[in-house]
Amino acid sequence: MISVDNLTVSFGGWNLFEGISLLVNPKDRIGLVGKNGAGKSTLLKVITGEQPASSGGVSHNGDCTIGYLPQQMRTSDTATLYDETARAFDELLAMEREIASLTDEIASRDDYHSDAYQRLIHSLADLTDRYHILGGESREADIEKTLLGLGFRRGDFDRPTCEFSGGWRMRIELAKLLLRRPSLLLLDEPTNHLDIESIRWLEDYLRSFGGALLLISHDRAFLDNVTTRTVELSLGRLYDYKAPYSRYVELRRERREQQMAAYANQQRMIEKTEEFIEKFRYKPTKSNQVQSRVKQLERLERLEVEEEDLAALNIRFPPAPRSGQVVVEVKGAGKAFGDHRVFSGAEFHIERGEKVALVGRNGEGKTTFVRMILGQTKPTEGMVRVGYNVNTGYFAQNQDDLMNGDFTVFDTLDRVAVGDIRTRLRDILGAFLFRGDEVDKKVKVLSGGERSRLAMARLMLEPFNLLLLDEPTNHMDMRSKDILKGALQRYDGTLIVVSHDREFLDCLVDKVYEFRDGRVKEYLGGIYYFLEKRSLEELRQVEERAAPVVQAPAPATLGREEYLRRKENEKTVRRAAAQIEQIERDIAASEAEIASWELRLADPAAHNIDPSNPAGFKAYEELKTRLASQMRRWEQLNYELDILNS
Repeated sequence: MISVDNLTVSFGGWNLFEGISLLVNPKDRIGLVGKNGAGKSTLLKVITGEQPASSGGVSHNGDCTIGYLPQQMRTSDTATLYDETARAFDELLAMEREIASLTDEIASRDDYHSDAYQRLIHSLADLTDRYHILGGESREADIEKTLLGLGFRRGDFDRPTCEFSGGWRMRIELAKLLLRRPSLLLLDEPTNHLDIESIRWLEDYLRSFGGALLLISHDRAFLDNVTTRTVELSLGRLYDYKAPYSRYVELRRERREQQMAAYANQQRMIEKTEEFIEKFRYKPTKSNQVQSRVKQLERLERLEVEEEDLAALNIRFPPAPRSGQVVVEVKGAGKAFGDHRVFSGAEFHIERGEKVALVGRNGEGKTTFVRMILGQTKPTEGMVRVGYNVNTGYFAQNQDDLMNGDFTVFDTLDRVAVGDIRTRLRDILGAFLFRGDEVDKKVKVLSGGERSRLAMARLMLEPFNLLLLDEPTNHMDMRSKDILKGALQRYDGTLIVVSHDREFLDCLVDKVYEFRDGRVKEYLGGIYYFLEKRSLEELRQVEERAAPVVQAPAPATLGREEYLRRKENEKTVRRAAAQIEQIERDIAASEAEIASWELRLADPAAHNIDPSNPAGFKAYEELKTRLASQMRRWEQLNYELDILNS
């Protein structure tokens, strides 16, 4: 489908990657991973033809179409949301015009037996078939389903695109891309501007997508749920693993151990060889051996191992000064902008030491509520009160843009630090992966992830007892997120975090507040407990249309013992759900193999199969037996999950 052959990309004599090759097959689900700066986005641009290669090339078959979603894009401001999205069907609209033209021409002719007339008939039939394959008859329903799935409301359909923020414009482009149904989707950080609900919808869509997928993401859960193959770019080389991300991490650890062992052996050999050369360099009787060893070292291909700094794992936020027991108190709070009511009737409190997550669709009021805590805006109803002796540290969504681009990394901290902590600025920057000359870089040349890390480092300059973090992991790579998560787990103050990253929130927060449909609801448990309860509530809403159900007690009324039991049940449910996802992937693989065998057995001669040889039929029957076993296992696991959720 797509073949990357011996590809090299160089900048100013330095090779970003050298001689890499990659084959993308139909229906592949590939996650492209690696450190920031490894060349992941560059590789996508080379595949699309946006950036030339220094050597090597990319080839694809003639039927392959590519859909590309970059991290940054320009969108049109001349149409409504619906009309802009409908531009994804420009090809279908052109087909409609051509079908109408062919139909009119056929109707106006009477040379029914001529070759020209027959060619018109065949052209119309072929065009009509392609029109149906591309979903021409269902395009309006597809547009609506895709826009709603990505978080838009029906009331948004007639709004001009110029009224939407950058994150929502990215969703418009993503909707157009999905509706075009290309053979290969190239997605560069597609979840950065999506909320949890939209991410889950996108996961479902991509799992059933008929083409191939190559995506870059720092969302571990998203990669695990969507991809089945992981390609890593490291030190200019490409490593291909036939496994989703979590399994790749284990395989990479094994590969790294092997690399380290080989590297250590090579270094010992080099050391001994150099000792021999130095010892006998001036002895005539050893000159031939010395020259042989010198040539051996010259021919030697030196092994490289990617540097992996583990010191940063010990990063800690300063100890939090003691605050009052109630850190944030919310009584009947709500916010409206003119006639638009964002939320109302919020009633809860956050106590000292709690770590809570604010989740919900974009525009439901999460950031507005954070600004209420900060005193930047006032509720239009009720009260939001901050407790006694609360000192707040705040990370805004656009925090990285608020820093002066002409300051260096070091100056950014030095200009706000006071007291003895100024002597530790380089240690703090080192903990956030700014080492050596990197501290002298200007902020304006930093990547998005580097700016986020620098903004987070600023929060360590003062001992806050309440941290308010609004989407802190956007643009951060896996390693940076792991470092930040570890530091927050050890933080002894109160944490309120707005995030759509499920893996980041898992085992970090123990309470979730969902902003949805103008209300705020409390869930006592982790992020996966919330997601499971949310799915059950959506199912109950459907069931309520047919028959009334007895409502379960609200999570806020659960006792401590029940809460702990629920948390343990959450882990069990998650394990069962993971097993179901794996068996579903196995079933899909078996069905694909069976379909392939059925195609070959239907025409043995065309596929070089000897009908008298029972081996092929035996393999086919074994596949069907395996599929039946997998289906029974799937039914059993779903039955067990239903019991756990009941």
